[in-house]
Amino acid sequence: MSVLVGLIVLLGMLVVVPAGLRLVDGPQPPGLRLLRRAWPLLAVPGALSLWLPRSPYAAALAGVYALATLALALHAPVRLAVTRSLAPAEIAVLTALATPSVAGLALVAERAGHRLFGFELDILALTVPHFHFAGFTAALVAGLVCRTAEGRATRFAALSVPLGTLLVLLGYFVDDWAELAGALVLTAGMWAVALTTWRELRTTAPDRATRALLGISAAVLLATMLLALSWALGEATGLPHPSLTWMAATHGLGNALGFALCSLLAWRRLRPGGRIPPRAPRPPQP
Repeated sequence: MSVLVGLIVLLGMLVVVPAGLRLVDGPQPPGLRLLRRAWPLLAVPGALSLWLPRSPYAAALAGVYALATLALALHAPVRLAVTRSLAPAEIAVLTALATPSVAGLALVAERAGHRLFGFELDILALTVPHFHFAGFTAALVAGLVCRTAEGRATRFAALSVPLGTLLVLLGYFVDDWAELAGALVLTAGMWAVALTTWRELRTTAPDRATRALLGISAAVLLATMLLALSWALGEATGLPHPSLTWMAATHGLGNALGFALCSLLAWRRLRPGGRIPPRAPRPPQP
C-alpha cells in the first residue's frame, strides 16, 4: 500500500469514522454507544497494519479492525428493526453503518497479499479508502443534508448515494460499464449534496468558520466527482484517463480532506451534541 493511500486510510479509520458516528441520530443501543467509544482503540491495530509488509501478522492486525467494521454493520439491521423506516435519510444512515465492513474485508485481504475474488492488490488497497469516504462519509452526509433541508434534491441525494455506492461495488464483479453506471449515479447524488450545501446550508450557517467549511466541502465535490467520472469513463471506453496514482493524489486526497473532513467538522459545529434537528419546513409556494 502506498504511503499516500495509507495516510488517507489512516484519516478514515482514526478520525472520519469516529467523528461521523457521533453524528448518527436515532436509536442509540448500548452496543453502538460502546462501539463508538471503543472505535479508536479498535482502529489502532488496523492503522499499524498499514505500515507493515504484507504478512499474516499484518493481516491479523487488520482483522481486528475488520471485526469492528463488521460489528458496526450488524447495527444496520438492528436499527432497521427498531425504526421500521426506509425513508431516504434513513437508508443513507443504514448504508453508512454497513459500508466500512467492505473496507475492512478488503484491508485484511490486501495486507495478507491475497487476491480476494481475483482482484489485484492495488485495487483492494484503493477499495479501503473508497468505502470509508465514498461509502461511509458520503452516505452519512447525504443523510444529514436530507434530514436538515427537506426537498426532492436532498431525497434524491440520500437515495442515489447509497445506490451509486452499491452499483460501483457490483461493477467490480460485472464490468467497467456497470462501474461507470454506478459512478454516474453516485456523482449525481454527491452533486445534489454539494448544491444543497452551497445554496442552503452554507448561507444559513451561524458563523464564518462553519460557512467556510461547508463551502469548501461543496466546491471540492464538484471537482473530485468529475475526476471519478473521467476515470470510470476511461476504464469503460479506453479513452485517456488519469492513472490510479494520480486519482489517489487528486480525487482521493480531495475527498478525504476537502469533502469528508471539512463536512464532518462543519456538521460537528452545527450539531455539537451529535443530534440532527427536525427538518426545516419550507415556506409555501405562492
